[in-house]
Amino acid sequence: MQISVWREPELSSIVVVRPDGKITLPLINDIVVTGLTTDELQTMLAQKLKNYVNEPQVTVTVRNIRSRKVYIVGQALRQGSFPLNGTKTVLELIAEAGGLNAFAKSSSIYVLRTIDGKKTKIPFDYKKAISGKIENVVLMPGDVLVIP
Repeated sequence: MQISVWREPELSSIVVVRPDGKITLPLINDIVVTGLTTDELQTMLAQKLKNYVNEPQVTVTVRNIRSRKVYIVGQALRQGSFPLNGTKTVLELIAEAGGLNAFAKSSSIYVLRTIDGKKTKIPFDYKKAISGKIENVVLMPGDVLVIP
């Protein structure tokens, strides 16, 4: 995130949200930002900076989202985690992973998704999807694409 304090360049900085959900800023030190919108964080920072700056004007800009990920396991050319910035479909994820390998069972692919704490399997037939016979599944953060 980029934190900008108008007319206070020494208080403005680019910060990364740590795994504990906090950021560190000059004068304020550690602040929990998990679950806050940019507007809420701007208001909180302005309030905390009032002790040091007359009428602080704070702007918070999200520069990069790294916490939204999807995963591929099984018979893809490249397995692992992939960033989910915006909307991504199963076909796009497979392409990003380099495609299926020669041993992939393309008609038995599925997305493993957690809904209300329960694992749900969403079947996906690769050949039918590329021919347009079935809908391409839109991925959600935390989805695991299993390619047997």
